[in-house]
Amino acid sequence: MDNDKPTIDLMTTITPKQIVHWVDGKPFAGTSDRRGDVFDPATGQLSGQVEFATTADVDEAVAAAKHAFSEWRHSSLARRSQVMFAFRELLNQRKEDLAAIITAEHGKVLSDALGEVTRGLEVVEFACGIPHLLKGGFSEGVSTKVDVYSIRQPLGVVGVISPFNFPAMVPMWFFPIAIAAGNTVVVKPSEKDPSAVNFVAELLAEAGLPPGVFNVIHGDKVAVDRLLEHPDVKAISFVGSTPIAKYVYENGTKNGKRVQALGGAKNHMVVLPDADLDLAADAAVNAGFGSAGERCMAISAVVAVEPVADGLIEKITERISTLKVGDGRRGCDMGPLVTKQHLAKVASYLDAGVEAGADLVVDGRQTEIDGDAEGFWLGPTLFDHVTPEMSIYTDEIFGPVLSVVRVPTYDAALELVNVNRYGNGTAIFTNDGGAARRYQNEVEVGMVGVNVPIPVPMAYYSFGGWKSSLFGDSHAHGTEGVHFFTRGKVVTSRWLDPSHGGINLGFPQNT
Repeated sequence: MDNDKPTIDLMTTITPKQIVHWVDGKPFAGTSDRRGDVFDPATGQLSGQVEFATTADVDEAVAAAKHAFSEWRHSSLARRSQVMFAFRELLNQRKEDLAAIITAEHGKVLSDALGEVTRGLEVVEFACGIPHLLKGGFSEGVSTKVDVYSIRQPLGVVGVISPFNFPAMVPMWFFPIAIAAGNTVVVKPSEKDPSAVNFVAELLAEAGLPPGVFNVIHGDKVAVDRLLEHPDVKAISFVGSTPIAKYVYENGTKNGKRVQALGGAKNHMVVLPDADLDLAADAAVNAGFGSAGERCMAISAVVAVEPVADGLIEKITERISTLKVGDGRRGCDMGPLVTKQHLAKVASYLDAGVEAGADLVVDGRQTEIDGDAEGFWLGPTLFDHVTPEMSIYTDEIFGPVLSVVRVPTYDAALELVNVNRYGNGTAIFTNDGGAARRYQNEVEVGMVGVNVPIPVPMAYYSFGGWKSSLFGDSHAHGTEGVHFFTRGKVVTSRWLDPSHGGINLGFPQNT
């Protein structure tokens, strides 16, 4: 080997892309000299640098949104729905491109990224029906020549603060309905994978959305705090960890804002003795390891009602051995974790679980990887004999770590789920309709699946949990989403006999 030959540092020779804000319908460089590094999780290579907003940058975005609101709020329902339909078509045509952006910065496999975009599309389609969703009520003749009717009106400028795990879908839980209802939006995506929202902003502009209606501000706590305190921001929608959700809720409401803050989860899958164990094992693997477990709806605790545990663990282990872990662009089943720091945090739980006395059935650190050695890899991990006081059970690990908790009865399983501080999602696997009906009635969780491991509702129903999984009163999208982004007004009117309006033989137009 020639020791005099210089080594090539790819991190310094590859120029990373510069990711800037999107304000008033165009890219906006901002005023900050602070930036964050963006990586390709499958290679560990630096792929971009994202601008971190100053408070002045946030103010610029909010000012653009406020100015746009004065016109957008008065645009007809027909126009708003037409823009949403156009955006829907563009997004459907370019969904593979958006999925590729997600995979490059988040790491999830392409098929999973495409599924994320498709679920976001469902909310866009729901928002296309805004003329029906905003219909009010009318009561004629409540008194002599007096009528009463209700209407719903937009709030103004609304903020969306979204997490890294669904860089396209989570923002789409909120902004399509907000915009269709007549609001203007400032989105603060995760600094870990910021490019997806910028791509969406370009599509919205192409769809005919006026400048300033949709804005993107990148950054960290500085940007978040300014959105929470800015007097012209009327509402905040947030998805992330429970401590930050609580912080957003407390500080947002303190500043007079309407807030929906969706927090963390510890989702349980209860398997009763009469369940189809093959179906349950498939579900546990799919829901536990999809997107490398970086889902707020991931199953992280399988509650096995004895005597099913041994058979279920055997089947889960068999299925784990068939999974291909690697670069999401190579047709693998599971990709890397999002950052090196997050990998280290998740991997630390494996040692913690062993030290606490759990049985490490499958160690994800020993998984063969189809990808670059510098990627942020951890394969599917399975623990048995997990007890409620262990950190691998109490904490939201947010990685491919599945814990099996053994319980003797249905009642013990129900109590275990109900005493947990989280209440996001849960599932029960059984062939007993009576047991399933009892569980969905008795469990203290916001979203319940019966033989469905990830019970994420369709867009016309609302998404959200209970307890420490939600701060605020409104869930995302569906009817609750429409109500969150609008406020009700009741009008009582009395009119004299109507005057003649003149002759017009033209067909009425909805302009």
